[in-house]
Amino acid sequence: MTTTETIAPLSPPLQKQTTVGNYFVSNYPPFSFWKPELVPDVFAALQRPPAPGTPLGVYLHIPFCRKRCHFCYFKVYTDKDSAAIRGYIEAALQELALYAGQPIIGGRKVNFVYFGGGTPSYLSVDQLQYLTDGMKKLISWDGAEEVTFECEPGTLTSHKLKAIREVGVTRLSLGVENFDDHILEVNGRAHHSKEIARAYSYARELEFPQINIDLIAGMVEETGANWKECVRKTIEMSPDSVTIYQMEVPYNTDIYQAMKASGQLVAPVADWDTKRAWVAWGFAELERAGYTVGSAYTAVKNKEKTRFIYRDRLWAGADLIGLGVASFGQLQGTHCQNLHDFEPYVNAVRAGKLPVYRALTPNADERLIREFILQLKLGRTDCGYFQKKFGVDVRQRFAQPLRVLHDWGFGEVEGDSVVLNREGLLQVDRLLHEFFLPEHKNARYA
Repeated sequence: MTTTETIAPLSPPLQKQTTVGNYFVSNYPPFSFWKPELVPDVFAALQRPPAPGTPLGVYLHIPFCRKRCHFCYFKVYTDKDSAAIRGYIEAALQELALYAGQPIIGGRKVNFVYFGGGTPSYLSVDQLQYLTDGMKKLISWDGAEEVTFECEPGTLTSHKLKAIREVGVTRLSLGVENFDDHILEVNGRAHHSKEIARAYSYARELEFPQINIDLIAGMVEETGANWKECVRKTIEMSPDSVTIYQMEVPYNTDIYQAMKASGQLVAPVADWDTKRAWVAWGFAELERAGYTVGSAYTAVKNKEKTRFIYRDRLWAGADLIGLGVASFGQLQGTHCQNLHDFEPYVNAVRAGKLPVYRALTPNADERLIREFILQLKLGRTDCGYFQKKFGVDVRQRFAQPLRVLHDWGFGEVEGDSVVLNREGLLQVDRLLHEFFLPEHKNARYA
């Protein structure tokens, strides 16, 4: 070893208590490096024809909710009337029309669609049908591999679920989070436990190809006994997939505001060791029930039939049109985010302008890092994929951080694969920082 090499610490940095900040890594370079002055890169990307074989997706942010959850850090509104919602839908369709005529689209059909929020199921049946009819007229959904729709159980009726199914949704994601009414209430959730069973039953009757249930480990006042009951009820319902997140407390949440007002430094949620132990137990129980753990957050009942197209395509560099307030997109390697307030977004689109607020075009090495760290969340990455796409042997390029993960006991290089063990997978987001370039470390990540 030369004197210039960095010696890895013997153990990962201690991180026990849940403090304020973003933990989840969803992109690279970090969002804090995206800049308004780089927005012209987006317009340049739109003028280029699509790279051969690049899938095209559409993400639409529906920012309306019945209540704002205390842990929510997304752009949501609870005070918009039907006229404002209609105006927003019109703006989203106008925004899609601005994209549809650009050379980057090149006649491509959409490979995947994702309705996120907020609460997409907050929309009425008429609003939903008007929105999706308009979208399909602008860019074809024929043959889309996946259409995902996020739902809050209390907003679902049999009539609305039937409409959601009829517009072409293939993956219904239920934001259950917890099955206990008290836990739901103290965390600001709008729905109650009885609405979960009712919505799930309706959805099963309509034979959605994939029904996903979201859970959050470590919510305010959650206990180990409650967590075990949530996992038990989930297994009893037998959804096609289960997504489990560990509670974090970003800066723009109600929990943080309460902490700030009272001078608290530690969030009133489970610590990281507890959350990881709960998720480890939950995954083990799901595996005992026949599920396969497919990433740091997901377990699927039938891995041959159940896929996460939106996730997998994005993590492999697909083009994504991001529609709606504060939404994210990526086009020809350029990442972008829309204006993050309601009226400025709507007004920009009405004026015939794409409402892009900030952007960044990563260089080749940054693109490599992005795809590698995101795909590492799957627990196993194929080195040959990166050799073919980037001409780089990731075992050499990331030799130092891979050695760190090995020394910490979280992962190994096994032939042509980099593999994380379960313990590493449970804390993968903090481990990913080992692969960041020096200038991107110790920064705010959102």
